[in-house]
Amino acid sequence: MDKNRLHGVHTALVTPMADGSIAYADLERLVERQIESGITGIVPCGTTGESPTLSEHEHLQVIRTCIETANGKTQVIAGTGANSTSEALSLTKAADQAGADAFLLVAPYYNKPSQDGLLAHFSALAEVTEKPIVLYSIPSRCGIEISTEVVCRLRDKFPHICALKEAGGRSAKVSETIVSTDDDFVVLSGDDGLTLPFMACGAKGVISVASNLVPDVVLGMVRHALEGDYTNARKLHLENYSLFTDLFCEPNPVPVKVLMQLSGMIQSAEVRLPLCPPSSKNLDLLKGIAAQIKLTENICS
Repeated sequence: MDKNRLHGVHTALVTPMADGSIAYADLERLVERQIESGITGIVPCGTTGESPTLSEHEHLQVIRTCIETANGKTQVIAGTGANSTSEALSLTKAADQAGADAFLLVAPYYNKPSQDGLLAHFSALAEVTEKPIVLYSIPSRCGIEISTEVVCRLRDKFPHICALKEAGGRSAKVSETIVSTDDDFVVLSGDDGLTLPFMACGAKGVISVASNLVPDVVLGMVRHALEGDYTNARKLHLENYSLFTDLFCEPNPVPVKVLMQLSGMIQSAEVRLPLCPPSSKNLDLLKGIAAQIKLTENICS
């Protein structure tokens, strides 16, 4: 994969569910909608895809469904990270064989390895594939940050570790990563509300939750920023900033699933425990957002 193919907007795809099972027909329609939008790529089985509560069979079947539906029309960056190195190895090898274009590998969560442990974990994963790897640092969920030193050491040893999804909320980390790595290394925002600030520091796009709903908006903002047109990029950022932040009024992906159901993109906003439906207050907020941004497309009919 040319490193420039990572520039742009990659949708952190939800995993539609109904009655406790994966709604694969809805999933296929979501992939088709993303392709029609002109999205750079899709990312199944990340945080937004509820990967921690998918069985290994479901996890791989979601990835396979996305690959088959995309059929080469958009790239598929498969989320195959786990807090167990052996599980991540199994997922990565199977997704590679299924035809994934690249991999999103989150830092192991809960067990809080040292930076040396992170180095060993990601090195083991890099050794089982030659396809591009996007490291995923999200310390608020994992309890640890992938340090810039570890990113640089991995990049030096494994050239196909070529990107970082930065979801730690600090522009300083983006700047530090960019000045410490080579020109071909790509930083992507992991937070829609920080995409534009991160791109001002040198990031090249976003792995987006909001683009499940409004891919045209996120694509436009990122395209303007990549072209150096920060006036129009800032306009789109500010016009949609409330949406970007309100998508996190409840744990992700609860709000985006509710909005997608209200718009007819999926049949059900179902999530798996320990996630649960939004409070009545936040449900009212989300209904107001759906009406305000006129999410009326019904692709389930």
